[in-house]
Amino acid sequence: MEKDLSNYRKSYEKNPLLKDNINENPMELFQKWFYEADESDGIEEANMMHISTIGLDGYPKNRVVLLKRFTWEGFIFYTNFNSEKGKAIAENPNVCATFFWHSLEHQIIIKGKAEKIADNMSDGYFESRPDGSKLGAWASHQSEVVGSREILDQKLKNYEEKFRGSEILRPDYWGGYIVKPVSIEFWQGRPNRMHDRIRYTLQEDYNWKIERLEP
Repeated sequence: MEKDLSNYRKSYEKNPLLKDNINENPMELFQKWFYEADESDGIEEANMMHISTIGLDGYPKNRVVLLKRFTWEGFIFYTNFNSEKGKAIAENPNVCATFFWHSLEHQIIIKGKAEKIADNMSDGYFESRPDGSKLGAWASHQSEVVGSREILDQKLKNYEEKFRGSEILRPDYWGGYIVKPVSIEFWQGRPNRMHDRIRYTLQEDYNWKIERLEP
């Protein structure tokens, strides 16, 4: 099987990203871009975030998670701590998170360290989830091999029976991580592949160094 994609081209024609009119703190610019994406008709899930880890096998792996909160400190998402990504983070907390909002020609690349958030924050988010999602967290041993879909469905039914008429508490192996950035790069598509790239790098005094990168 072979397909030549060399003629696939798109010219990026949106607004420039100039160093003269950006914020001193990258979280302010992230918030601005996120709200633009969230309000855009062409983007269904603005909080879709690609997260990359270095696996226990030494290979990097990228997957999509959902950003559930962002603060001055960083970016919060939730998962099973015993999943492949959870085990990878336990071994090496250095991660990379990426957002790409195609219709806006915006990309954001975040390098940082992931760490677990406080239990009460994970409890609070878990309580806000629909019951089906809560039960799914109990039923799925995320990333483990399962013999069939039927086995997985039966596990869910078993937990439906177990928790029928009672509160569904958060499993202790499920919760949130915050990615605390050390570098955030903002990418704006431009014509002729001369894209704008502005990188913020966290300094020892907790101020941000701002640099323009060549495309």
